[in-house]
Amino acid sequence: MKQYTVILFIAAALLLSLNGCSTAKEPAFAAKKRVKIGIMLSDAGLGDQSFSDAGFAGLEKARDEEDIVFNYRELKSSESYEAGIQSLVKEGNDLVIGLGFAMQKDLEKVAQKYPKQKFLLIDSQSKLSNVYSVTFKEEEGSYLVGAIAGMKTKSNVAGFIGGVDVPLIRKFEKGYIQGIRAVNPKAKVISEFAGTFDDDKLGEQMAKRMITKRADYIYPPAGFTGVGALLETQKAGVYAFGVDTDQYYLAEKAVATSMVKKVDVAIYQAAKEMAKTGQLREKDSVLGIKEGGIDIAPVRVIQLNAKQQARLNELKEGISQGTIHIQL
Repeated sequence: MKQYTVILFIAAALLLSLNGCSTAKEPAFAAKKRVKIGIMLSDAGLGDQSFSDAGFAGLEKARDEEDIVFNYRELKSSESYEAGIQSLVKEGNDLVIGLGFAMQKDLEKVAQKYPKQKFLLIDSQSKLSNVYSVTFKEEEGSYLVGAIAGMKTKSNVAGFIGGVDVPLIRKFEKGYIQGIRAVNPKAKVISEFAGTFDDDKLGEQMAKRMITKRADYIYPPAGFTGVGALLETQKAGVYAFGVDTDQYYLAEKAVATSMVKKVDVAIYQAAKEMAKTGQLREKDSVLGIKEGGIDIAPVRVIQLNAKQQARLNELKEGISQGTIHIQL
């Protein structure tokens, strides 16, 4: 009887020990909480083949590689940036992204209501402590495509079509003009602003007017309006430059290269940081050629001779090293 009691005691102690081990190890087997990210897209929304599509692609990559989940809002469905951003907060997203300078005011309104919520604003900076930002040195890539236009133009006339006349788009314009004049002081630049980023027909009309004025290279940082301009340059047999993403495939006979603003990379990196640490490392990131946030796509359709390619490489190196300064 005594032996039986000892056996029962040992068995009970062993069971308690095993239960203790199981409890101690339980957190190691607990499912990791998936980071949720919401994004308010720019005014043209998905399908702009530019800014919104690039931002969306960055989150798709993060979803596939970092196991995050994301949702999005478009202006056409939410009716206002503020309403779209607020609905993303109420969904319980760990990070809410505002894709574009135009929504800064609305994003800040929501950020003030929810001081514990993290926000990321693309293309502008905010003083609010819970709003992080990524901005780009668009003038640097614009300078390089301008240099190509200046070296290759036969008419000595180049065109610039901006979306809305705001400081951000003026950065594109200033870089483009200074790049042209760095290699071709005789060249003339025609600049016009559409007043919108989502009117491809207007972009076509503007490009057509510039072509009648002998512009043989056109640079349209104008979102979907710019897509219309690219298509018109192809019809007319002149050349153009894509914006934000490699837009060669929109007009394969016209797009010589594109000024690539790596919005997708910036958003992917932010999502990756959130997935790994639950935090964003920098309050305000500014990305240019040196930081890997700005570049140009491969040169196609036209050909640069050895001297022209060497000059382009020299200009890119000068920007990266800080020996070339673009006036803003």
